[in-house]
Amino acid sequence: MSDERDQFAELTTVRMCFRDEGDPKGEPLLLIMGLSSQLIHWPQEVVDALGERGYRVIRPDNRDSGLTEWKEAPRQYFLRALARDTVELLDHLGIEQAHVVGASMGGMIAQLLAIEHAPRVRSLCSMMSTPHFSIGMGDGEVLQELAKPLPPERAEAITQIADLYALIGSKTCADNEHERRLALATEAYDRAQHPDGGARQVTAALIAPGRRRRLQKLRIPALVIHGAEDPLIKIAGGEATHAALADSAYLPLDAMGHDLPEPLLDQVTAAIAENAARA
Repeated sequence: MSDERDQFAELTTVRMCFRDEGDPKGEPLLLIMGLSSQLIHWPQEVVDALGERGYRVIRPDNRDSGLTEWKEAPRQYFLRALARDTVELLDHLGIEQAHVVGASMGGMIAQLLAIEHAPRVRSLCSMMSTPHFSIGMGDGEVLQELAKPLPPERAEAITQIADLYALIGSKTCADNEHERRLALATEAYDRAQHPDGGARQVTAALIAPGRRRRLQKLRIPALVIHGAEDPLIKIAGGEATHAALADSAYLPLDAMGHDLPEPLLDQVTAAIAENAARA
């Protein structure tokens, strides 16, 4: 289900859906979301607040998510293919360099962009992520719930998605986030479904080489944000990312899980903008 804000770019392998918002004359800031997540998983409040701060905010649907479509038969790929898609999107938009923010698997993509496409990245923000899939990964119960197929009935599927958000999300903010999570689950289910795409994304993250040594060579403004309540990628992942990035700022948030709860949005947005301003 497309929205009037959705645009499409014909890339080499996929027809990528993206939204281009904020100040059209501002510095480009790229928001990359994570595993089985769509561009709508970036809260509109964050997009709007960054736009008000003068940034041109671009957020894509990764391959195998949202409204991005394959131009050929789907096949397994490496994490760098997701990074290459993002570079092709910047080329499509005529953008030479952007601030890059990634969450979860999107943080892994953002790290890889900064490593392998350094001239394209002005600043880096890695959120709720890790420099290697083995560092900070959640317990088996959480991973099993993540991999559970959706039931065929819409209402049951939406409930399962909302329950997953609750499982991996902030516990401190759980009561206030209940309605918000249900609304997001409904929007995500109705917008797009990729039953087999999540497995390919997981595999891409699993087989990706570690990035710690290469991250140590980066000399760009960098910020790491991670929640102490994150059960999917535990805070050890954020600590390892921060340790690898020289002179990076670190924002651990006690009340944050593997999500972006509404009470923390202002703080997260301000930190992203302050890191970008350092460039």
